[in-house]
Amino acid sequence: MVYRVNLFSPETYEAFSNSDRDVSGFRPRQQKTASQVLPGDKLVCYMTKLSRWIGILEVIDGPYHDDTPIFYPENDPFTVRFKVKSLVWLEKEFAIPIKEDFVWNSLSFTKGHDKNSSQWTGRVRGSLREQTTRDGQFLEKLLLAQQSDPIKYPIAENEYRRLFAHTIRRAGKVVTVSVPENEDATTGVLPQPEPEIRESFKIQALLASIGAEMGMRIWLPRSDRGRVLSEWRSKQDALLDSLPLNYDEITLKTIEQIDVLWLKGRSIMRAFEVEHTTSIYSGILRMADLLALQPNMDIKLHIVAPIERQEKVFQELRRPVFSLLEKGPLFESCTYLSYDSIRELAKEKHLSHLSDSVLDEYAEEAE
Repeated sequence: MVYRVNLFSPETYEAFSNSDRDVSGFRPRQQKTASQVLPGDKLVCYMTKLSRWIGILEVIDGPYHDDTPIFYPENDPFTVRFKVKSLVWLEKEFAIPIKEDFVWNSLSFTKGHDKNSSQWTGRVRGSLREQTTRDGQFLEKLLLAQQSDPIKYPIAENEYRRLFAHTIRRAGKVVTVSVPENEDATTGVLPQPEPEIRESFKIQALLASIGAEMGMRIWLPRSDRGRVLSEWRSKQDALLDSLPLNYDEITLKTIEQIDVLWLKGRSIMRAFEVEHTTSIYSGILRMADLLALQPNMDIKLHIVAPIERQEKVFQELRRPVFSLLEKGPLFESCTYLSYDSIRELAKEKHLSHLSDSVLDEYAEEAE
């Protein structure tokens, strides 16, 4: 038996609460992970934005495909489904905040971290991620005890409703979007000297090195090559001088500006935009441009940024302009990778024996 995280937004929490609570659904891109889930496994349920543990579901059967609407009245995206048994399901006022000391100091991925940091959030950013047995057992026992002898953790209804994403209707579809707030401008501060090698170029170099070790060919924008190559020495001519792609000129110019590309043969396998202290909007815009130009292109897209920029990445990915692409919302095609996760992957001793799918274990989704 394995414990896995099952993420709920406030919207899907309400929908599941009002259902028979016997089906849990996931997006089609999670099919590979879903196929590893077995009857008897337990889903530890967590509500994002409110940051509370809300229940335990036991897997009875699945996965199977069904597009009958459950979580949304139409165009329900959670079509990879499991039959489940609800062992615990708490009302939001009784759901247990992860930042309560007795919880925070007991979980392996939060213990020792600053509660105001984002360094722990990777473990609750992707549904079906496996949890340690110790963490799973602790949370199951905690949630069962809360169901039997509940303690209230009040939240004002107006504060709770502010957590809900906006929805708009376009072409017969209901699309969820977010509108990021403006960041405060910094004034009266002298510009700091740029480090000799900016951190973002070091991350580009790590991504190039990892891809090359996996047998990928690497593309770097010509404007970045000098600085990236001062950190990475291409082995076996992994770095491409030109892209072996047959697209129109505008598409090719867009692709050529992406920070790092991994290619196998004539196919792009992964595309990375690396951001640091600058606005993350430009990298996301380039990804959106690519999908707007080539809506049938099947590429794994990633925004790579420091952990403190994580939430900003998620907000930007859900902007209305990026949620109305012909291919579908950008956040369904583009995920977030932290600098720390890239550094961790680079230390893997057997990169040459791994496929690029290992990145999916580190990628975080803007659910």
